[in-house]
Amino acid sequence: MDKKKIERGIKLVMEALGADLKKKDLASTPKRVAQMYEEILAGQFKDASKELEVILEQTHDEIILVKDIPIYSVCEHHIIPFIGKAHVAYIPDERITGLSKIARVVDTLAKKLQVQERLTTEVADIIMKKLKPKGVMVVVEAEHLCMTMRGAKKPGTKTVTSVVRGIFRENQKTRQEALSLIS
Repeated sequence: MDKKKIERGIKLVMEALGADLKKKDLASTPKRVAQMYEEILAGQFKDASKELEVILEQTHDEIILVKDIPIYSVCEHHIIPFIGKAHVAYIPDERITGLSKIARVVDTLAKKLQVQERLTTEVADIIMKKLKPKGVMVVVEAEHLCMTMRGAKKPGTKTVTSVVRGIFRENQKTRQEALSLIS
């Protein structure tokens, strides 16, 4: 990430907005913004699948659900946050991972310029590829500040996306069981 370039860009934006960068309170803002982007977009150049390197052989073959995983992401369309939570369910086929690893996959994928639909799909695809479960379901619900602060100006509006793979797609009862656990 080129923080100096980000600083120059933020200076240009601030100048275009009429901000006085000579003011003591604003002088360091471009640097702070560059540091913020480095932190909140830390997943931009990371491979989230590496979070699932710890894989354990187990015979558990029922739903494993990690729910209410907080997400903080930045919409690539307006460079403004969307905030919410993710729910990830999978049914192992002899391979499980640490519960925190699921949350780390979500976090890594959320920490980049993103859209909610792709985030939901990427989480499911990585889990399918690395764990090879019988199925996976990912549900993400988030409030997009581009709809809260601008545009439609509808605070509290949530967008819900879901992706189902394997048995969750094929078996309605299994999908319903997972959804009832999420609710």
